[in-house]
Amino acid sequence: MSSQRLTQTQKMLQKLSPQQILLMKLLQIPTMELSSRIKEEIEENPALEENETEHFDDEMINSEEDNFDDNQDEYEDSDDYDPLADFDEYLQDGDDDEAAYKLRTNNYSRDDEHYEAPISSEESFQDILIQQLGYRKLDDRKYKIGTYIIGNLDDSGYLSRPIIGIMDDLLFAQNLDVTEEEVKEVLRIIQEFDPAGVGATNLQECLLIQLRRLKEDADDDNDYTFPIIIIEQYFNEFIKKHYDKIVKKSGIGEHQFRAALNIILKLNPKPGGAVENSNRSNYVIPDFTIYNNCGKLELTLNSRNAPELHVNKDYIDMLSDFSKQKKTQSNREAANFVKNKIESAKWFIEAIKQRQTTLFVTMDAIMNYQKEYFLTGDETKLKPMILKDISEKVGLDISTISRVANSKYVQTAYGTFPLKSFFSESLTNDEGEEVSTREIKKILMDCIEQEDKSKPLTDDVLTQILKEKGYNIARRTIAKYREQLDIPVARLRKEL
Repeated sequence: MSSQRLTQTQKMLQKLSPQQILLMKLLQIPTMELSSRIKEEIEENPALEENETEHFDDEMINSEEDNFDDNQDEYEDSDDYDPLADFDEYLQDGDDDEAAYKLRTNNYSRDDEHYEAPISSEESFQDILIQQLGYRKLDDRKYKIGTYIIGNLDDSGYLSRPIIGIMDDLLFAQNLDVTEEEVKEVLRIIQEFDPAGVGATNLQECLLIQLRRLKEDADDDNDYTFPIIIIEQYFNEFIKKHYDKIVKKSGIGEHQFRAALNIILKLNPKPGGAVENSNRSNYVIPDFTIYNNCGKLELTLNSRNAPELHVNKDYIDMLSDFSKQKKTQSNREAANFVKNKIESAKWFIEAIKQRQTTLFVTMDAIMNYQKEYFLTGDETKLKPMILKDISEKVGLDISTISRVANSKYVQTAYGTFPLKSFFSESLTNDEGEEVSTREIKKILMDCIEQEDKSKPLTDDVLTQILKEKGYNIARRTIAKYREQLDIPVARLRKEL
């Protein structure tokens, strides 16, 4: 099946023009990364220029007025002027040498692989660790091992890949034959990095790394001996919250146990996630803003990172000059180079324009579809909505809607949210009305937040509560929603 899907995808891409492929890739990029992508294009193509004195401000853009200025008025007589129109004959007609440009492709492809990945405007978790690795006095061999280990850490900061796998990868990928002890030595170095707990191979090791670091650096009255004993010797009982067994087996007094438990509960089980969440909260720039203007919703498209672009006047002048020169092979090749650059610049400018239009009409459809929510902020007002619903409203392909929804954020009076959070499936309540699964999750979360933590609600009890509210949902569905909300089972939510 995967081979069949790959073949279908390849056939689809073959039917798309270079301009369409460029637009697809630009749609995936959030506003915070678009500026870097534009700068990259300007560096690649000298025929493309940014207006240094003017930039788009945040402004209302509607379907009738969403037009980019031609930006050629300062040196063109007409808005319809096309600097490429008169040069096909010059490039194709030859009365001298054979035109060598006919045997070549453009000097670079618009579908180069480096366009696929959006450019990050922030330091990633791995970047921070690589920086710390550079501070250590390591030889080239150990540095390569270290960078490879860091590249294999998951989002939580754990190394889930076995040491033997790292050894095999280094041998085949980098022709570096290393021993198990060498990898473990470098891993121990990484486990000394910040945030504490990074590089652990499991949760127990992660907590122990943090506790031992706290003990070494202790400048308070806390005793870290008992917390270390609990995690080191009674970890299974700890994660199952069998606290009475720990007290009985260890001989630790109840008062000492409570103090140790308070220290353990303050540790970070996902050190890598803490860095990512911190970066995200500091760097998220909303792509849209929705205002409630006296009961009327207004949508703003953030265009701050989409500067005004135009074709470099010098390149247009160069192209014009070629028509006055003798048709030599070198002149035709140079003219073809300039023409390709201008054409690429025009394509990019048009793609940016189409991106802005597509983003706006898609978000406008989402806003109107979820109007009750954006007016009130009440999550129970969210309607079931899938990609197909918006696709049909705006007349765009589902894959296009998916690209718009991915990695985009909207700022509202009730907070800033990822677009994909507004998409959800539906269920039917006792009254036969379709309700959003997000509405169910909100009720579920409210119930758990209000529960007595000494007697947390089980999935069976939660199922019964929702049935009483008119939502006839199976227990296994409740468990699935609870897991999606990253809420542990009742036993693990229990507090002393």
